Amino acid sequence: MSDLIKRADDADLEVMPSFDFVFEKEAEQQTQIAEHRAWLKSIKHERPLPKHHFKVAVYIRYFNQTKHEDYLAFHKQQFLDTIGLCPNWEFVGFYVDEGGTAPNMETAEEWSRLLQDCYEGKLDLIITQKASNVSKKQTELSFCARILASLEKPVGIYFISEDIYTLASYYQEDLKDPFFLPVPDWQLLPDDALDMRGLLHD
Repeated sequence: MSDLIKRADDADLEVMPSFDFVFEKEAEQQTQIAEHRAWLKSIKHERPLPKHHFKVAVYIRYFNQTKHEDYLAFHKQQFLDTIGLCPNWEFVGFYVDEGGTAPNMETAEEWSRLLQDCYEGKLDLIITQKASNVSKKQTELSFCARILASLEKPVGIYFISEDIYTLASYYQEDLKDPFFLPVPDWQLLPDDALDMRGLLHD
């Protein structure tokens, strides 16, 4: 009997355990994006139009690529060539943070500088390759979209891969939802409130 139990245990050791839990959140987000794309196909889809004047910034999350000797320069030139097809668009500049995945927003120096330039009215359209360049958390993406849309001079984000333009007319009702906006008595967290700040990065 002990030999049978030992053989059964050995057989269990030959079965690869599942790591699906790693992909559950990402799979859920991909499903939501796919559903959203299907919905966009069913309506009159809006993108930033070349005929409108935009002050455009490009945000890049850069990590070493092997397709080209100098991938970052190549990638920048692709953006410049495409933006050059829109004569009414004024190119403001590139904002580049390094890393293969989106960081916590407050540690992304160039993203922070980009937001500051938005607040100062220096641009009104951000173009980036995909939503995960900015954040993997939908709440953070929604927060940024709402804050930028609520500025005196609204700023939109165009996510190329998802083909989503945050200032499209069909998003306006959601953008005006005050849920993510500060309440009148809101206060900045002190710099040493690490425990409370940690709640932002669950």
